[in-house]
Amino acid sequence: MSESIYASMPESLTMREARVAGWTLASTLIDPQQVNKRELFALYRQRWHVELDLRSIKNVMQMDLLRCKSPEMVEKEIAAHLVGYNLVRAVMAQAASLSAVLPRQLSFKTALQILNAFEQNLRCCPRGSPRQSPRFRARRHRSGAPTQPTRSGRTTCRQAKTQTPSSPH
Repeated sequence: MSESIYASMPESLTMREARVAGWTLASTLIDPQQVNKRELFALYRQRWHVELDLRSIKNVMQMDLLRCKSPEMVEKEIAAHLVGYNLVRAVMAQAASLSAVLPRQLSFKTALQILNAFEQNLRCCPRGSPRQSPRFRARRHRSGAPTQPTRSGRTTCRQAKTQTPSSPH
């Protein structure tokens, strides 16, 4: 933040504290007539999904370290990751629809692993192939999609396990 922007910031902020569903939320949305506690909680839940999506983009898609050097190439690298992310989410939306579950119930990491496992098959599969047939879709639908359990009230992401070097024996 530049000095001029910092100087333009207010000396203090008025905050609102709301207790809802066992949570204490702090917000600058101070008018309870404009945004009630339940709406504030719904906004928090939406924000939580955004945080999970950013984690998926950075960690699961290995974007935590950008490899390009020039600003133009960094922009292209970020754009390529976002296109890939949206393609995986589109496949997840189709799978969720076929399996009659919500897309958020599917694991992004598992979906990406499945797509990577079938990458070669997908490359060699022309658009009008048997994989597009209703019979294939029905078989895929019956197999079901891997879903995540409902985790109501979850406050933090799962902790990443550190990899320990394997023994040479």
